[in-house]
Amino acid sequence: MALLRTENVTKAFGALTAVNGVSLEVEAGSLHSIIGPNGAGKTTLFNLFTGQLTPTSGRIVFDGRDITGTPSHRVAHLGIARSFQRTNVFPALSLLDNVWIAAFARRGSWRGFAWRRADRYPEVTERALAALRDVGLQDRANQLAREISHGEQRQLELAIALAAAPRLLLLDEPAAGLSPDETQRMVALVRGLKGRYTIVLIEHKMDIIMGVSDRVSVMHFGSLIAEGTPAEIQRNADVQRAYLGGVVVE
Repeated sequence: MALLRTENVTKAFGALTAVNGVSLEVEAGSLHSIIGPNGAGKTTLFNLFTGQLTPTSGRIVFDGRDITGTPSHRVAHLGIARSFQRTNVFPALSLLDNVWIAAFARRGSWRGFAWRRADRYPEVTERALAALRDVGLQDRANQLAREISHGEQRQLELAIALAAAPRLLLLDEPAAGLSPDETQRMVALVRGLKGRYTIVLIEHKMDIIMGVSDRVSVMHFGSLIAEGTPAEIQRNADVQRAYLGGVVVE
């Protein structure tokens, strides 16, 4: 059963059509990757999923509910969380505080926040610590975010997304800018989350895509040109021409 479905979704910015009639289905519990060259419309599609942009036409359906044009803060409360291409954390706060804020925001009400101490919300603290454990940063909980490496900041951003208790996790190039060792660590984290969450992944590193994906959708100039298993995508001649330079990935 599809947890997320788009129906002929289009997003135009004046004369530029960034997403053009995209229809896809993301099965519950799967890891579904979206690939394509820079400028193919992948991140714009994520922004449509999360309500940061409103489609020019088409529908977005999440768990049977039409969420087309729903504001981003309401989308988050429905259970959709995302990471970004660029690291997006509060550098002057501790790792725990970064994640705690996300966990608290998922409560649905900020009532009492201005005059109650954070330690009066033990369930929020436990959820934040659990998210840090999931990404291997529990021992760094009290360290400032600006003091950890870029790779660890990417892990922290993943923990922030997990603290929101998502049903759908959108990962936008989580391995961007990482060293080979950091990339391996991030891939291991994503593999560990697979099956626990429904995941949609944008990534340019093809070895990652082919190693973790259940399904792969390929975008080119805003349109969806192919979809299938990793093996099917490797053999697809249109994908090879448009994205892989005519070379089959082994």
